[in-house]
Amino acid sequence: MKQADIFYRDNLVIAAINSKFVGNNPGHVIIFPVDHHENIYDLPDHIAARVSYVAKRIAIAIKEIRNCEGVTTQQNNEPASGQHAFHYHFHIFPRWSNDKLYDNSNVRVSNPKERVSCANAFKEYFAKNPIALPQAS
Repeated sequence: MKQADIFYRDNLVIAAINSKFVGNNPGHVIIFPVDHHENIYDLPDHIAARVSYVAKRIAIAIKEIRNCEGVTTQQNNEPASGQHAFHYHFHIFPRWSNDKLYDNSNVRVSNPKERVSCANAFKEYFAKNPIALPQAS
């Protein structure tokens, strides 16, 4: 992951274009905590809430930016579930009818230049539509 891939950061979470492109769904987003937490079991509740809050806003942005028909969110814990990076992370994939996301094992590490336009589109979107964080209760 390169700094140019990052389009959102606050004191708890970071959002970026994932360095691995998946089949017909390239340029998906990954959200992860600033501090290390191995998986959902270790994730403090207030960070889990922030991930969820930011993920909703990014899902709305993906629909507009990518002109997709839907989104899929995914988060894996432990090797049996497919967790491959042992730092909690949450994926948001743009989806289209018959895109065969789950049938497609064509995962490749993208060239960083390929990710810049995706990240820039999100930067522009959130410059116009900032993520307003909820106030603590």
